[in-house]
Amino acid sequence: MELEGEYKRRYALLLAARDSEYVKNVYGGYFNVFVAAFGEEEEEEEERWDVYRVVDGEFPDVNEIQGYDGFVVSGSPYDAYGEDNWILELCCLLQTLDSMHKKVLGICFGHQVWELPTGAEVIAFSDKTGVEMFVIGDHILGIQGHPEYSKDILNNLIDRLLCQDSIETEVAKEARTKLEIDEPDRKCWQEICKAFLKGLWNGYPCIKQ
Repeated sequence: MELEGEYKRRYALLLAARDSEYVKNVYGGYFNVFVAAFGEEEEEEEERWDVYRVVDGEFPDVNEIQGYDGFVVSGSPYDAYGEDNWILELCCLLQTLDSMHKKVLGICFGHQVWELPTGAEVIAFSDKTGVEMFVIGDHILGIQGHPEYSKDILNNLIDRLLCQDSIETEVAKEARTKLEIDEPDRKCWQEICKAFLKGLWNGYPCIKQ
């Protein structure tokens, strides 16, 4: 993918999942969801986002890597510890980005695929998840949650799981209630991720102690 035009900042989404029909029809795909969550609409002419569908084997080459200010690794239904060729290639790419001190934001699968490397600092945890969030220096941030997902997308996911009999009605009801309660936190996580990508990282004031 050749980079063209003059932009102050360039970012790439390493997409590790295929678009669901709902997200494709309503949002035009996950790429648009991520750009809406972490991009700067008012600075459209100064910021460029590209997508590499790593789940389908599409990766940036070395020359393309140099042109980006930051990368976002998406969530995925695949096992982060699997041995699919594209997952192994992604791990190699992440090691390269780390060595280059490129900013990398990993979400869910993109958080897990790091396997908490040496030098990582755990900055958020919970009873259910030992590592909710970690950082490496000022260039890598991993977060287990999905700050990019709107309530609309999450409610659709709950609907799909119900239709597939993957969850019970009571579980779905509890999940919907939790969405309402967690909405302020989600927006806070989103702002933290944006600040990290833009080089404005200055701590993590929204993390509950």
